[in-house]
Amino acid sequence: MEPAVGGNAKARAGYDSPTARFGSPNYIGMKPTVSAPMSTRSSAISIRPGSRVGRHRGRYLVLCLENQGYEASLEARKIYVALPDADARAHDQVRVVDESGDDYLYPAARFTPVVVSPTLRKRLLAAG
Repeated sequence: MEPAVGGNAKARAGYDSPTARFGSPNYIGMKPTVSAPMSTRSSAISIRPGSRVGRHRGRYLVLCLENQGYEASLEARKIYVALPDADARAHDQVRVVDESGDDYLYPAARFTPVVVSPTLRKRLLAAG
């Protein structure tokens, strides 16, 4: 056997396996499988923040009854979006997305829950 010129070290060492030979197939790992009919249905669910599925889950609507002391961030008789927060509830507070667009804790006594139809709730949460 003549010494190989060029190529890789394994080929020069006289290896004779298909993966070690110079000019081996141009794929790595498993061989491509034969194309099979694919299903267009997916069993995966997107859980990214902001995704359409479950985007409003847990959020609810509250009506501001009183804004005294919070005039810059709350309007009386306005519906706000509230976020679930067990710690806030334990301290008689509610987490509300206020006029600034951020969520802050406010005394729960200033708000009352609002019950609306599912269609209206969806529209209000999408707008808020």
